[in-house]
Amino acid sequence: MDRQDKVRLIIGISGASGIVYGIRALQLLRNTGVETHLVMSKTAAVALAHESTLKVSDVKAFADISYSNDDLAAPISSGSFRTAGMIIAPCSVRSMSEISTGVTSTLLTRAADVVLKERRKLVLLVRETPLHTGHLRTMTSLSELGAIIAPPVPAFYTRPDSIDDLVDHTVGRVLDLFNLDVGVVKRWGE
Repeated sequence: MDRQDKVRLIIGISGASGIVYGIRALQLLRNTGVETHLVMSKTAAVALAHESTLKVSDVKAFADISYSNDDLAAPISSGSFRTAGMIIAPCSVRSMSEISTGVTSTLLTRAADVVLKERRKLVLLVRETPLHTGHLRTMTSLSELGAIIAPPVPAFYTRPDSIDDLVDHTVGRVLDLFNLDVGVVKRWGE
């Protein structure tokens, strides 16, 4: 495949609860031909230890390429590095706020800022509840900048049998936003 035709997708994982969403996105994309570029925040490693038996090295192994969150010179920090966009799953309020202001201090938030400035798709699985007015204003600001705010809200019309079913449906719907059908979405009326 010509390098210019290769679909590249950045997967960001922040320290919010719900790390399974980012991990599952990487797993589902493994055999699709999509080249995944992973960046995890330092607090994502903390959340991982609380929410999974996986190690950071295990999560990195699901990605084609992974970067240190401190590597602000990584290819994904530049608009000339072409990607289809970025998913941050989960997305903490802190990461969301940095992205909204454009004052970024990590590779995770810098890569998201680049995706916005290049008018590519940025999907944020914001994991916080309840939300105060400041959170809502930040989400509105990001939406106005072109980001898609996609909180991981379960769909019960699919009659899930497990948490894995709920996670797959949510991640599948997010991948739908990039026209990537990985075969895990139970579609309404189908």
